[in-house]
Amino acid sequence: MSAGEKDGGHVLALSGGVGGAKLAAGLAAVLPPGRLTIAVNTGDDFEHFGLTVCPDIDSVTYALAGLNDTERGWGVADESWRAMEMLGKLGEAQWFNLGDRDLAMHIARSWRLREGQSLSEVTARLTGELGIVHPVVPMSDAPVRTQVETEEGVLEFQRYFVGEQCRPVARAIRFSGTPGAPLSPGFAKALSRDDLAVVVICPSNPYLSVDPILAVDGVRDALLARGVPCIAISPLVGGKALKGPLTKLIGELGKASDNRSIAEHYRGLVDHLVIDECDAADAEDLRGTGLSVTVTQTVMREAEDRERLAREVLAAAGFETD
Repeated sequence: MSAGEKDGGHVLALSGGVGGAKLAAGLAAVLPPGRLTIAVNTGDDFEHFGLTVCPDIDSVTYALAGLNDTERGWGVADESWRAMEMLGKLGEAQWFNLGDRDLAMHIARSWRLREGQSLSEVTARLTGELGIVHPVVPMSDAPVRTQVETEEGVLEFQRYFVGEQCRPVARAIRFSGTPGAPLSPGFAKALSRDDLAVVVICPSNPYLSVDPILAVDGVRDALLARGVPCIAISPLVGGKALKGPLTKLIGELGKASDNRSIAEHYRGLVDHLVIDECDAADAEDLRGTGLSVTVTQTVMREAEDRERLAREVLAAAGFETD
């Protein structure tokens, strides 16, 4: 009997942006308060128009609060762009757009950070105001910034991802601020809980969204030391990412765009991989590496898909949700 079945233990989810946020929302829907912590990548964070923008924290927050734009896949639903239009007329850069409702989030965050609150404190306040009952915690309160080494030089993540639309060929990825970035208090608390029963790596980009979390001081060692099931959901479906630059990036880094590459990337950390049903033929090969494998539908289009996948992931890890 697992810890989850025995005592209603705790789930720690590691999440990046859009794909990760979907599963995080599914986990939040099927787990009661007190049984889930979501630790979120902050390597994508940057300053824009003097505001601190935290794209992955906001994607998770909007998804859990039911505010996310499901058609675009990012940002807030029912968005307008009047502020950006006016900024354009004033001659300001338009390469990274902030919607009016989204802008409110960045304003609320930025002035409180300038008042001396930590990112953890600000995130807890904002998620609480939106009625989110599960802790959403940054991976670190210290600044960590993802940088992409390309044939055209080193690019800060948002310049690479949004400004250049991932056009430059990537050669390596690094995380400025590591080593030296400590765990956020909420992340450290979740990792040290006596009742921690399972770690879920959401279907986020392993290189750009999950690796920054693992680069924070002590995270990888703490995960290995806990010895609880660690289950990852592959972000690939039929050898391709549904969103983002993973398919292009993985080839540029000299890897094959398949589930074997995902498994090898998480080797030693993950003991269970969830793959999409269209990749069922990969299961036997993956099991030959010593992994447990679950084959199911991993594409999440509706709330029902998110909750079904969340339940299946937890069940695969031996965790009882009811």
